[in-house]
Amino acid sequence: MSKHVFLTGPPGVGKTTLVQKACEALASSGVGVEGFYTEEVREGGRRVGFDVVTVRGERGRLSRIRDASAPSHGRREYTVGQYVVDLSSFENMALPLFRNVGSAADEGSRKVFVIDEIGKMELFSQSFIRAVRQTLDSSSCTILGTIPVPKGKPLGLVEEVRGRRDVKVFTVSKENRNSLLQDVIAALELCLKQTS
Repeated sequence: MSKHVFLTGPPGVGKTTLVQKACEALASSGVGVEGFYTEEVREGGRRVGFDVVTVRGERGRLSRIRDASAPSHGRREYTVGQYVVDLSSFENMALPLFRNVGSAADEGSRKVFVIDEIGKMELFSQSFIRAVRQTLDSSSCTILGTIPVPKGKPLGLVEEVRGRRDVKVFTVSKENRNSLLQDVIAALELCLKQTS
């Protein structure tokens, strides 16, 4: 019995776009939607980093390309490839959303919580890992999230999510991304019926 829905697939295949479309459809049918997306930040046609954007439109920095001329001031830097993760900005934007999801859920209300994504950058935060686990185990909402495809060293929480019996995982490809929306919405509706 699935309680949560996750999308996986290679970077740039359209997972976030699919999540956003599903959320729009759910919200228009009266389902409460909370959570966050991860969006590319581009300057002059070039990707320079990623931001966390809440469903309500608030934006915070997740990462930027390393500035070789900027001193690190002795602080620990969390990096993924050429990107430096702004852990405090990410936590300040994302963690309050997790705290609010349980308290905001009225008894019997239908709610979807978006986590886009559970990836290398986000997993530098131990508080984020704990919050994801608590939300997965909570009965207050259904999660619509994204996880990366397995590549290289396995990411503990990602594999944990992938292996959960209460998680339905859809693999997004360029071939199926346009036809998958109805399947994702149907799976979420089923999850919501089972959790209410």
